[in-house]
Amino acid sequence: MTTSMQQQAVEHLLSVRDWIRYGVTRLEQSQVVYGQGTDNAWDEAVFLVLRTLSLPVDQLDPFLDARVLPEERNKLFTVFEKRCTERVPAAYILGESWLAGLRFEVTPDVLIPRSPISELIGSQFSPWIDADRVQTIADVCTGSGCLAILAALNFPCAKVYATDISKAALSVATRNVSHYGLESQVELLQTNLIEALPEDNSCDLIICNPPYVNSTSMAALPKEFLHEPQLALAGGNDGMNLIRELFDQVKTRLHPDGWLILEIGHEIDNFLAAFPDLNPVWLSTAAAEDQIMLLNASELTT
Repeated sequence: MTTSMQQQAVEHLLSVRDWIRYGVTRLEQSQVVYGQGTDNAWDEAVFLVLRTLSLPVDQLDPFLDARVLPEERNKLFTVFEKRCTERVPAAYILGESWLAGLRFEVTPDVLIPRSPISELIGSQFSPWIDADRVQTIADVCTGSGCLAILAALNFPCAKVYATDISKAALSVATRNVSHYGLESQVELLQTNLIEALPEDNSCDLIICNPPYVNSTSMAALPKEFLHEPQLALAGGNDGMNLIRELFDQVKTRLHPDGWLILEIGHEIDNFLAAFPDLNPVWLSTAAAEDQIMLLNASELTT
């Protein structure tokens, strides 16, 4: 965008409403790709405008006609240019993402929180799991720590282990755990999957959103997703590399009556081809019916 166009935008977009309208148009014209926290131009523009102005993410109406100061207009222009020209995801521009109504700090060292597992954690995986029997939880490939934090809040009597192989990711997770005051309940471990957990079959519930994108899909990722850590996305030729390792490690960590909650995204065909003898229970969410599975320990330890 030329300097004159920037000046026009900054001078004539005076209200929050103006900037959201401008943002929607700019996003649509730039053909940005969504799916990292929002799925449409309106929600993306609202998120960028409200949080750039340090306004509540869930309170738009009271601020629609609020005036935007000149220095704020310059900041908003820069934010939309970064999103549209450089294809940087909104969460990385703002340094935050929201999941299940909670704010999480994010950096390019972690995957942007968006797992539909969060929806299931909110219901304590009812009716499949007896929440009262869950004393130990492991959140594998924790990234920002969002699922571990949600698990701790929804299973307040359970000990939660949050594991990741990335030291940089665990630094972000540590800050998020501290923000919610959960240091005594959530223990962060740098390890490959669950290698650092005791081999005493004491884990009642394992939650895992692993890298599962197959190599063909990785090669076709939109620019927005290339800003995310590839370590958190790439799952090998068929997307199942880390899942194979996890299934092997689970055998000595999961309680005989325990459960594994596993997300595989759009890789159901590859999963079924790789593990034809497994019979998972597919858990429906608002996003899909074949992306998250429930596996009992008995299926994984035979």
